Amino acid sequence: MPITLLYHDVVDRGQDDTSGFPGAGAARYKLTPAEFRDHMQAVSRVLQTPPCTVHELLPEEDASTRVLLTFDDGGRSACAPIADLLDERGWRGHFFITTDYLDTPTFVTSAQVRDLHKRGHVIGSHSCSHPRRLSSCTWEELVREWRQSCAMLAGVLGEPVTTASVPGGFYTRRVGAAAAQAGIQTLFNSEPTTRSRTLDGCRILGRYTVYRGMPAQAAARLASGNLWSRWQQTLFWNAKKMTKAAGGGLYHSLRERLLTRAYSVETSHAIRSDAVDVRK
Repeated sequence: MPITLLYHDVVDRGQDDTSGFPGAGAARYKLTPAEFRDHMQAVSRVLQTPPCTVHELLPEEDASTRVLLTFDDGGRSACAPIADLLDERGWRGHFFITTDYLDTPTFVTSAQVRDLHKRGHVIGSHSCSHPRRLSSCTWEELVREWRQSCAMLAGVLGEPVTTASVPGGFYTRRVGAAAAQAGIQTLFNSEPTTRSRTLDGCRILGRYTVYRGMPAQAAARLASGNLWSRWQQTLFWNAKKMTKAAGGGLYHSLRERLLTRAYSVETSHAIRSDAVDVRK
């Protein structure tokens, strides 16, 4: 199966809250435009074929050399600079929209969703409300999150929406079954794997997460199928999964405090650096 890279927003340094969800937890996944360009350049060097969409994968195809690019949350940076930079290369991505935030200040508008679709990018659901812990929702809540978000996007695009991604990485079999019941045919989670499985007619695909500060060559190694790079992320993901399960709400609280402190220091450093550059 293909190797899928999971990105989020692309924002200028020190402007983390201008696109997508605010806060240090979300900022952990936001790249600068320069970083994203470097990633795309490095990835392009290792690809045998350009990134494709999930709809282009053929059942009989050996897709082990294919790469998919996905972008979660639906922040306003989806169109510019992300889609603009992809379009420069003739690449297509998958943009997963949190529909309760559609047409709000730091997220894409309905018009932008239609524009992304017209440009050949795949539009999918990222749930309605982006629950803090999707797997803790009741069955009725899960089905509603998937069904209503897909219905809203279908209304915007004028055609069915059958692709989605799991917010927060909280995937369970029940989450997948609810997605299948809501008519979703392909569901991406955050498990770093190229294995594919089918649940009630819904194809479940894993993804390799890209973090702020990840070197471009590290993303390229993931895209190339480098086994060591993939295993490193798998080990980290499994350790984090166990920590989440053991820590519950405490895990999120502590993580947010640590990241807030880290990114406050980073932002302060950026401001000081900019001030020095101006004086020069």
